[in-house]
Amino acid sequence: MLTIFLQAAAPQQSMTPTLVMIGLMVVGFYFLMIRPQMKKQKQEKNFQEALKPGAKVVTTSGMHGTIFSITEDGVILETLSGKLKFEKAAISKDFTAARFPETFGEVKKK
Repeated sequence: MLTIFLQAAAPQQSMTPTLVMIGLMVVGFYFLMIRPQMKKQKQEKNFQEALKPGAKVVTTSGMHGTIFSITEDGVILETLSGKLKFEKAAISKDFTAARFPETFGEVKKK
């Protein structure tokens, strides 16, 4: 019976191709998943830090409003229904330049 196990032993192969493949997968995950997410988070942080009163914005829930004031822990938006307080992270888009260029002194092109 021992002779059967000795005959069935697998030939010794190098682990180098397997390690190279795992390394390529890790690098691929970094460039396809981790790096774009970090870039997006950095853009969102810069956007939230650059918020100024008077900017017309949209929240993540779809609420449109104008920034009335900025506090340490949030943003007060002025909407048609009144003033509401939101977290800075809830502000998703800035519509001031895109939809209201006259705010920046630009002339609308027709």
